Amino acid sequence: MLSSELNARLLALLDRLEPALPPRFDPVDFEDVLAVGYQSAGVGGGLVPMQAALDQRFSDLLAMDRQQQQFRANAELFLKGWPCNHVLLWGARGTGKSSLVRALLTDYYDRGLRLIEFAKADLGRLPQVLAQLADLPYHFVVFCDDLSFESGDTGYQALKTVLEGSIASVPSNLMVVATSNRKHLVPELAADNLASTGDVRDGGEVHLADSINERISLADRFGLSLSFYQYAQADYLDICRHAYGQMAAQVDIALPKFDDQMAIEASRFAIERGGRGGRVAHQFVRDWVARWLMAQS
Repeated sequence: MLSSELNARLLALLDRLEPALPPRFDPVDFEDVLAVGYQSAGVGGGLVPMQAALDQRFSDLLAMDRQQQQFRANAELFLKGWPCNHVLLWGARGTGKSSLVRALLTDYYDRGLRLIEFAKADLGRLPQVLAQLADLPYHFVVFCDDLSFESGDTGYQALKTVLEGSIASVPSNLMVVATSNRKHLVPELAADNLASTGDVRDGGEVHLADSINERISLADRFGLSLSFYQYAQADYLDICRHAYGQMAAQVDIALPKFDDQMAIEASRFAIERGGRGGRVAHQFVRDWVARWLMAQS
């Protein structure tokens, strides 16, 4: 039996060590939790529940009928347990790529769909996490938002391992969805083209094309690749009107009608922001309503 003095010293030592220990991650009850994020901690990590807003629906997403139709058709295959594709949503910023994923959770969570958000830095631990989820009675979408890799970054290799071949390479209840501003996820440098015409005696790579293909092949692992571009003027204004109608339904005061003058201001706002997108449209509406409310006070 330990003496009281030694026992007290051991307890004091444990108190000093406890802050340095990695946090304990409790098991997630996916019956009540709709979305989780992976949190790294030292050499390990775990899934942490996130608050799912469920405020984005497919019906709110305008000017992306083609992308939405293909995205939902693939999701239906996934939810039925049939062969489907991992998805890459790429293109201009603020055009609704992440909103499409949020709408997926809102419209399908009652059919057992759950969302797992992974940061690029944690992708090396993705295979271990997927192995823990394979036997659960839910459909898990692994969401990698704003994914891209810089030159020399090898973090993409862990994701390639998961995506290798077809969807059959991972459990049928797991699907990866990534968004990016880049089509190939990794930079394609002009220096590579210059190196291809250089002299290998100067230290150049003998089979440079193989190295380049290795870097850009990650995007090929996504069986469904959907592109997003800046909206046309008419589509942008339609999104502004829709967002304005949503805002009018949320506030307790009657807002004026969306008129031609507001359309001009919305267009000017987009020019100042350098592009017409859904994000810019919602920002304009919030900005305009805030200024209008201030003018009324």
